[in-house]
Parts: sequence; structure tokens; C-alpha cells
Amino acid sequence: MTENKQLCLSGKGVSKVFGQGRKKTVAVDNVDFEFYSGELISIVGESGSGKTTLIKMLLGLISVTSGEIQFMGQKRDIKSRHKKKEYWKGIQAIFQDPYSSYNIFNKIDSVLLDCIHMRGGRRLPKAQKLEMMREACSFVNLKFDEMTNKYPFELSGGQMQRLMIARIFLLKPKILLADEPTSMIDACSRATILDFLLKLRDEVGMTIIFITHDMGLAYYVSDTVYIMEKGKIVERGSADKVILNPQAEYTVQLLNDIPKIYDPWEFSRNRREPDWTEDFVSEIE
Repeated sequence: MTENKQLCLSGKGVSKVFGQGRKKTVAVDNVDFEFYSGELISIVGESGSGKTTLIKMLLGLISVTSGEIQFMGQKRDIKSRHKKKEYWKGIQAIFQDPYSSYNIFNKIDSVLLDCIHMRGGRRLPKAQKLEMMREACSFVNLKFDEMTNKYPFELSGGQMQRLMIARIFLLKPKILLADEPTSMIDACSRATILDFLLKLRDEVGMTIIFITHDMGLAYYVSDTVYIMEKGKIVERGSADKVILNPQAEYTVQLLNDIPKIYDPWEFSRNRREPDWTEDFVSEIE
């Protein structure tokens, strides 16, 4: 799959260390990765595995302690504010908590207009900007005329996440980093958000990188899966290879932690005492 695709984001020996001496914490430890255009990748790990620190380095929100990140085949240069803004035209993110993803003082119109301006549309006619905002909202089944002049906190969590995708629709970055984008919304909205993201990948051709602890989600949506444990990438490969034929002990542990509703319940037959309370506990364990 990768032979005919362009390498859009890669890293070699990327590490992040916080603190010094005894207080030193290695959050990301010498990781390598290769993400290709149009690919859908999941980086899976438990809380504290380093995946969120990695995404912040990929976005340029925190510095890299050692190693090198390349963007579109070139060494990434985000040393100046101008260069960082140019970089962000090509890479964007949707975060876990929709309520903390917006400036509460900016109305929805302003949120969407900023995206149009960021893509060089500042001088477009007002009518064209309105049409672009309506199209972006329609893409995620929101009605712009019902959103205008509202603040983000007036929307539900699911609506705010959909608005974030509308924002990505306007920006059309090469790479989208989705950090647990469905974990704080209900199951119905979760499926809808995933469908919109997959549709966006198909229509725009962007690379989507999911940061998640959900192995089921990783298997369902991904071309490639990376498994992170304690700051290291312990396994990588196609979704089928990693999920159906795991090699790392940590991957097996993550898979074993997934509830399997189709497995028969096993009831204990070893009753030591005739006490009914012990019988009850042993039966439900």
C-alpha cells in the first residue's frame, strides 16, 4: 500500500524528556514512524503511554528533546511564528474535549471565518465566505443559519465535535491528528463523528492519525496500527497483522482487556463451604 504513496510525516529517534536528574521523565523514548498520504493510522496505548505527548510534538506544541521530524519529505522547520503558522496549514487536530477546544469569546462565525482566512480567503466576497461556511456545516449535518451568532458553549458536545470537523473541511490540511475525538460523546454521536472523519479522508485525501486506547476502533478504521507502551513503540504493522496476530506482550494484554460478549461465562464449581453467600459469589465470578 505504501509503495505508491507519498511519505507525508515521519520521525527518526524522536524523544521527549521532561525535567532533569531524579525528576527526569522520559515521556517518548526514541520512536520511529512513517505516515503516508491518504493513510489512516491509529496510535494505541493506555493513559501515560506517551501518545498524547507524541501528538503535541507532531503539532509543534511542545519541543522535541532529540530526534528529527520530517514533513512532506523535508526536515521540519517551525522555529519562527510565521513558519509554524505555515506548518499548521498542513497539519491540524481534533482534541478529546470539545468544550476546551474553542475560545469561549469567539462566535461560531468567527471560528469558521478564521479557517477561510488561514487558507488565503481573506479577500473573498462576503457572499462567497458565507456559502463556504454553509457548505462546511452541511458536510457535518449542521445548519449554518441555526449556528450563526451563537457561541460554541451553546452547542451540545456532539455539535461542537461536528463543528470541529467543519473547520477541518474548510482548512483541508494534509494531515489530521484526532486525539480521542469520540471519547466524551454518546455512542450515537460517536458513530456519526467517525463516519464524517472517514468521509473527509475519502473526499479530501488527507492522512488521519487517531490517538486512542480503543483497540476496536483501531481495528475498524485503520490501515496501520502503532502500539505504544511507556513511551516506546512496541509493535507496528497493518491492522490485521497487529490485532489478529499480535507479537508484543503488551498488545496481547490490551486485546485481553476488551470485553467479549460472545464468550460463554465460566462458573466456578469449587464450593468449599455450604454457605449460600460464598456460593453466590463463586457463581458470579
